[in-house]
Amino acid sequence: MQQLILQVRTAMPFELPEANLCSGQCNGCSQKLLDYLDIELEGWEYRLKDGQIPDFGEIQRIAKTSKKIYKILDRNGLIEDSYENALRTHMKNSRELKNS
Repeated sequence: MQQLILQVRTAMPFELPEANLCSGQCNGCSQKLLDYLDIELEGWEYRLKDGQIPDFGEIQRIAKTSKKIYKILDRNGLIEDSYENALRTHMKNSRELKNS
């Protein structure tokens, strides 16, 4: 689950300013979707710190939700360069995890 959370956090444009999220074509409220996903991920981050172990269904639900939101953000034109940035960030985070 921790790896999934890390992948989602690096792939999604959580850092985009609100003005960029709400411009142009909209097939779903990008801001609300990112806020929802952020709350879900934060909830699992806290639960994991408390020692809770997610079952397969919970992992699958977060993965499915993340994929759906990713597709909507992509349709809204917010994922263009995000894949390359996410890949760079993921590689950096992976190195940091190995070194800690």
